[in-house]
Amino acid sequence: MKSKKKTIIGIVVFITLLGGAYMLYNILSEKYNPDQTLQSEKENLTQENEKFTAPDFTVYDAEGNEVKLSDFFGKPIVLNFWASWCPPCKGELPYFNEAYLNQKDSVVFVMVDLVDGQRETQQAGQSYIESQSYDFDVYFDSKQQAAYTYSIFSIPTTILIDAEGNMIKAYIGPVDENTLNDAIKLIK
Repeated sequence: MKSKKKTIIGIVVFITLLGGAYMLYNILSEKYNPDQTLQSEKENLTQENEKFTAPDFTVYDAEGNEVKLSDFFGKPIVLNFWASWCPPCKGELPYFNEAYLNQKDSVVFVMVDLVDGQRETQQAGQSYIESQSYDFDVYFDSKQQAAYTYSIFSIPTTILIDAEGNMIKAYIGPVDENTLNDAIKLIK
């Protein structure tokens, strides 16, 4: 009888905690504003007329060829870190595809799929992109070099880089269509 009572109390406590977490999540997500960006010391250096060159890294295209970020210097770059299992990433990818279609001649989109070989595989990333008929190229960070280089701790993360290869702005978390379009104006 006592163990049955303890089990019922445990279930009630668990449900209460789960309900509280759900309410807290809803309250915090209502207050989230994608226009709020984390301004790093690197961005402050840029504002003081000092330049901070975006660190280089190597990722792989769909055929397994090495691609370096520096290969794209000379044009403004939208660098985005994402994964196919990430709902916020999936939510913003249509905006990136639309921006890519409108800006592909003047801006490079480096869409980096964070492949860990378990939760995210190259096949899963490619399948998702194909199923959504996205047009942008995807690069695979199968050795986590790009994620390590940029200390990616949360996805999606978007970094704006000017044509000279200088980091201009970073967004941690999903961006909406207007935020992305305004950000691209900063690097053009």
